[in-house]
Amino acid sequence: MSIYPSAAVAVIFISERTLADDAGYAQAAHAMVELAGTQPGFLGIDSARGSDRVGITVSYWADEAAASAWRDHPEHKAIRNAGRERWYSRYDLHVASVTRSYDWNRD
Repeated sequence: MSIYPSAAVAVIFISERTLADDAGYAQAAHAMVELAGTQPGFLGIDSARGSDRVGITVSYWADEAAASAWRDHPEHKAIRNAGRERWYSRYDLHVASVTRSYDWNRD
């Protein structure tokens, strides 16, 4: 059974990393996943990055209010600003409603 209810909000973050400070980025990314996990309404996260330094991270939230609270969290804002200064050459962000979700796993 999927952990994402049909009323969830997905925040889709597509980014291209610079060559700067890979260790600092990894530390900040880990800290943000840990912090997000403590926020009310956080449901989960999926993330992947290719060898071309383009990545997609999707965080799932119970509702728009929870997603907005994460956007406005002071520590998240500080890391977002550091990302703009150091770690990203570009990014796109999309917020969408999840209308259906299911999982499949090979036994």
